[in-house]
Amino acid sequence: MNLATPTLTRRLVVMVYESLLLFGVLFAAVLVFELATRDVQWPLLPLARQIWVFIVLGAYFVHCWRKTGQTLAMKTWRIRLVSTEGGPVRTNRAMLRYLLSWMWFLPALVAAHLWEISRWPSLGLIAAGFTLWACTVFLDKHRQFLHDRLAGTRLVFEGPVSPAAK
Repeated sequence: MNLATPTLTRRLVVMVYESLLLFGVLFAAVLVFELATRDVQWPLLPLARQIWVFIVLGAYFVHCWRKTGQTLAMKTWRIRLVSTEGGPVRTNRAMLRYLLSWMWFLPALVAAHLWEISRWPSLGLIAAGFTLWACTVFLDKHRQFLHDRLAGTRLVFEGPVSPAAK
């Protein structure tokens, strides 16, 4: 099996494409939530909506990674998620990877909340956190992100590999 690591640029493009595709999934999920709770007067409703979105996203990613190792964006860009041994990803590892992948944003979101940073400065903080997490590829000999390393997974490129990259 070809275990060539996709470039950082390719992986980041997949993330952008994935976010565009997820817009439809999240739109439908939030629509269902809003229709189900339209007359509810509950102070924790916004938090419940966020938890619902978190669960829907998790179900989408874990299902895709478990079934084929690929989301639609990953298929398009010929990237597959595999275990560190190169085999399919088990459900527990896919769930762990999903939880750990929130580290792209969570530290910056928590810092913005604690320091009461909002609007454009908070986006700068999130961008800085995102960039720092992306740089974790340089800490791994196989150029995998930290959340993949911790979850026991890796991303592999399924396309033709140039002779120089072998």
